[in-house]
Amino acid sequence: MRTDCGCGCGGDATRTSAFVRPRFFAGQLLTEDDLSLLVEYTTAKRRLHNRSLYGPGVICGLGVTCDPCGGGTVAVHPGHALDCAGNDIVVSCTERVDVTALVRERRVQALGVDCGEDCDDEDGRRYGLYVRYQELPVEPVAPYATEEPCPSPGCVPSRIQEGFRFVVRCDDSEDHRHNPGTRLLASIGDLPRADRARTRDRRLGHYADALTLAATGTGRTFRFDAADAQRYATAFAWLRENAGGEGPPPPSTAGEMTEHVRGLAAAIARFDTYDAAGQDQLRQNYPDLATLREARGALGTACERLRDADMKAAWPDPLRRSLANAVVTETAARVVPERGDPDAPLEVRMLAQGLPLGHALRVEFRADLGLIREWLLCRLDQAADLADCALRKDVADADVPPLLPAPQPDSTEKATIAEVQQIAEAATALATAVRRFLTDAACATLNPPCGDCTDTDVLLAHVELDGCDVVRVCSATREQVLPGGSAYGEWLPKLYRLRELAERVCCEPLAAYRTLPLPTEGPVARPYADGLLGDWPRTGDLEEMLSLLLTPAPGETPPKALHEQVYTTPSEVTDSMQELARLRTQVADLTAAVEGLRAHMGSAETQVTHLEERLAEREGTPDPAPDADGGEAPAPDRADEPPKPPAKRTRSPRPRTQKPGDTP
Repeated sequence: MRTDCGCGCGGDATRTSAFVRPRFFAGQLLTEDDLSLLVEYTTAKRRLHNRSLYGPGVICGLGVTCDPCGGGTVAVHPGHALDCAGNDIVVSCTERVDVTALVRERRVQALGVDCGEDCDDEDGRRYGLYVRYQELPVEPVAPYATEEPCPSPGCVPSRIQEGFRFVVRCDDSEDHRHNPGTRLLASIGDLPRADRARTRDRRLGHYADALTLAATGTGRTFRFDAADAQRYATAFAWLRENAGGEGPPPPSTAGEMTEHVRGLAAAIARFDTYDAAGQDQLRQNYPDLATLREARGALGTACERLRDADMKAAWPDPLRRSLANAVVTETAARVVPERGDPDAPLEVRMLAQGLPLGHALRVEFRADLGLIREWLLCRLDQAADLADCALRKDVADADVPPLLPAPQPDSTEKATIAEVQQIAEAATALATAVRRFLTDAACATLNPPCGDCTDTDVLLAHVELDGCDVVRVCSATREQVLPGGSAYGEWLPKLYRLRELAERVCCEPLAAYRTLPLPTEGPVARPYADGLLGDWPRTGDLEEMLSLLLTPAPGETPPKALHEQVYTTPSEVTDSMQELARLRTQVADLTAAVEGLRAHMGSAETQVTHLEERLAEREGTPDPAPDADGGEAPAPDRADEPPKPPAKRTRSPRPRTQKPGDTP
């Protein structure tokens, strides 16, 4: 059996239980350990129930009022409270508490200095009056003699008296309440960053089905029906009246004009997907199409004016502004020409659905997919309450297309079927993953965490001192014990609605994306994408659940936002790193130069050695040649004369090579 997998492997626990109770049997020798274990077991179980089922706070009573005699004394009335460790604090009768003495005692303990009775510096000071659980050993008795090697000396307390004492502290009481939105924010991280990822996922959601149909239905006709004819007539009438004029349109008009350009371009693009016979039949069914050439001209005029418009003012949101720019660019390139753009079937089919797909937009889609995937992986790496066990692998396996460089303005580079399919598949996979992650995070908030017990004092009231006198007592903000503990306190107004939503959201099968079926024959019935440039409302049970968790009710503490640490490298460090990189490059160049010089020196040494060997061979060979005067060599010396040492030959200096510019 494995014993190294944490708190449990399979069905059996591998660690000692937190609670062990004694078991008695006939003939057992009882010791003080057995009886003490029984007391400790029952006491620990009672404290566990208190802190888990009820939580810290005042159960009843313990009202704090001004003392009738005034001064620095208050009256604490009988009552019952629980601290965060589960201890019962029971005040059985009214207690008179000297707040001034407690303040002086606190100061002595903190500073080690007794300030006497001077209370002049207590003007307007506020303190919290707390009650603290304490135990006192009482009723000592002398134990009987035992055979223990080290018997207890003297008397030993035989009872533990549960009591309390009052303390004052600065007005900084700990709030044990737990807003469920805090746990949700811990899962999804920084809220603005999460919103950026979700908004981009929302924009891609408008395109996912359309991209799939455009890629798989190449060569198919998009149905032109009465709704398209009505859209054609309405948009053309508006543009014919308002598209003309000089200068760019104002921002308010530019936004409305872009919407009408998109509607008219979608209708004409659907018309362009038909063959000649189909177009003739459409003209017979819808007489308004007789003005098609004039409609293309109105689109061209509107696009020319929109190119010069202040699109940033018309579309403050950069995501919608990109869509609006794509409407203008793609309409001018694919629809305004007389016969459309037959060489760009994907772009025309996207326009037919009201969803332009330009080069710049494809670049943004690739970047958005990378951002969404990176956000999901980052949050899943830090998730502590993940219940969707296969989610991280599915996100990591998503085939996100690589980034593209920023395109030139008004670029009309055409897309390929493989690229469109890759974007569509990645968008659908990540959209499903985002929904699964948000569902998992929202459902995890319905399980309240166990609170940490770091402060066992229970706040009774806030007291305000003026000199040595208590001038005001406030007990309205202290914690009250509620059913389910204070951790559930703020959930009570939302709890039943959250449970109802959880039944439909949390335990249902995982969401799966299904591609829209493509008819085997006939035109493709694909609706026009209304609301692409407008607001993108978030609806459904999951969105309502998220809204309930993150929107504070009246009187509710707001959820605590997660402040993620962003590490930035100081400019001094980056400059030093760049200088170090340059120095490393220079050292590498110098090293290469030194190696080259060493190679040249080795070659030169080899040549010098070869020359020395040749000279040595010449010196060892006799020279029969005549002397310098042209006579014969001198005769050998006589026998009676000692031989003369041979004359030393001096090496003639090497001729110096004259360099250009040297004087002879």
